Amino acid sequence: MSVSDRLAPFGVTIFTEMTQLAIEHGAINLGQGFPNWDGADFVKEAAIASMAEGGNDQYPPSPGIPSLRQAIAEHYGPLLDRTLDPDQEVTVTCGCTEALAASFLGLVNPGDEVVMIEPYYDAYPVYASLVGAVPRYVTLRPPDFALDLDELRAAFSPRTRAIVVNNPHNPTGRVFSTAELRTIADLCHEYDAIAISDEVYEEMTFEVPHQRLARVEGMWERTLTLSSLGKTFSLTGWKLGWGIGPPVLTGGLRSAHQFLTFTTPTPVQHGGVAALGAPESFYDDLRRTYTHKRDLLARGLEKAGFDVHLPQGTYFLMAGHPGAGDDRAFCRRLVAEARVAAIPPSVFYSRPERGAGLIRFAFCKDDDLLEAAIARMENLG
Repeated sequence: MSVSDRLAPFGVTIFTEMTQLAIEHGAINLGQGFPNWDGADFVKEAAIASMAEGGNDQYPPSPGIPSLRQAIAEHYGPLLDRTLDPDQEVTVTCGCTEALAASFLGLVNPGDEVVMIEPYYDAYPVYASLVGAVPRYVTLRPPDFALDLDELRAAFSPRTRAIVVNNPHNPTGRVFSTAELRTIADLCHEYDAIAISDEVYEEMTFEVPHQRLARVEGMWERTLTLSSLGKTFSLTGWKLGWGIGPPVLTGGLRSAHQFLTFTTPTPVQHGGVAALGAPESFYDDLRRTYTHKRDLLARGLEKAGFDVHLPQGTYFLMAGHPGAGDDRAFCRRLVAEARVAAIPPSVFYSRPERGAGLIRFAFCKDDDLLEAAIARMENLG
């Protein structure tokens, strides 16, 4: 049976391809962004208790169990500088990926234009295709991957329905500045557009603070803030996410969510309640740990001949290499010869040549694994 016309152009994800190659070659996988350690025990214990106590085996409410929506409202209220209504302004989803899909399906119409910042998370153009929207791309370029504000303005038009903002940005590690967010806000007002703000790496920033688009003056009414449990708490397999925004936007999100996953497993949601009660010291330790890992990998890559673009956030690092003009061929060689898997970022651009010469590495791995990967790349020609 053939794949639908809307999905056929996208093929198999690069993460599936490179992970399979890593398995075949016995390689260290610095490609796919998942930690190689277990998640926080206090979160898992809450999920275990939920399963053990009984009464939690049937469908929970589609928008999420009340205690989790309340915990999200209490956690994000101060961050967004407002009192959040957990019943109308918070929706629990099956990971941030489903929240993104539901945002497109619930709020974007065929023929609408959606501004996307590239390199992009690979699902964004897929969702645009599924709803019949037209993507308009704005490119981040090394070394700092700053937004070209003139290029950003040129991407907006009277047909613009939305802009997708991934901040902190995967894969470049850019944390967008006040001026960049202010320009996005001004353009949303000028063209009556909304913002879908993907903030899953919100707690992983280094040297510069994460600023929230929904806090920019006049943007609460136009912004869906999306995040998840997986990245911050090293529980990527749990697929617990959420969307926060005014009822006019969460209404669209919920209208699609109810027909996608309908709901998210109850024990996982109880784990989410515990996670959002973590003390500030948990986040301090998280940032300190990832700063160390970033710097460890960066030093090793520089010794191996890479031109490292030090990220301001996320747990990804982009690095140039003279042999990576064809980044896909370089990554296949890297996994076969050095037995280290990475991601060729050209797949995250509307025009692959814009990613030429760059390689993306994940540093959400323990120190022993990072050091072993560095040692394997020492003699890379």
